[in-house]
Amino acid sequence: MSKLRPEYTVERLHERQKGKLPGLLGVRVLSLDQGMLSAELTVREELLAPNGFLHAATVIGLADTACGYACLAHLPETARNFTTVELKSNFLGTATEGIIRAVAKGAHLGRSTQVWDATVSDANGKTIALFRCTQIVLY
Repeated sequence: MSKLRPEYTVERLHERQKGKLPGLLGVRVLSLDQGMLSAELTVREELLAPNGFLHAATVIGLADTACGYACLAHLPETARNFTTVELKSNFLGTATEGIIRAVAKGAHLGRSTQVWDATVSDANGKTIALFRCTQIVLY
């Protein structure tokens, strides 16, 4: 199992996202620990779908960012990067305001692949999405 790399901190992850999609979405990393990362974003008008509910891409953007940052911070020592090879999301609810939070947990942290699961919940702690992605480790 890959260990948390100390050079990846919450601050460094925030620096990396400036001018990129996670920054535009307003993703804020809250914590990074062995096998886990939590992040959140504030729901705002431009992140909603035309029907007034939270756009699915916003939820996926948060979950995928949480899992991607966690993967990056857990890459094997000689790895140089990763890329997503598969992702899936099940939507169980929505939000129209407040903060949504994703908690990513490593299901498999191998040398050639990593699998991450994220649970996205609304401000009341209600689960609104279950997310899973597979990352291929690049050397």
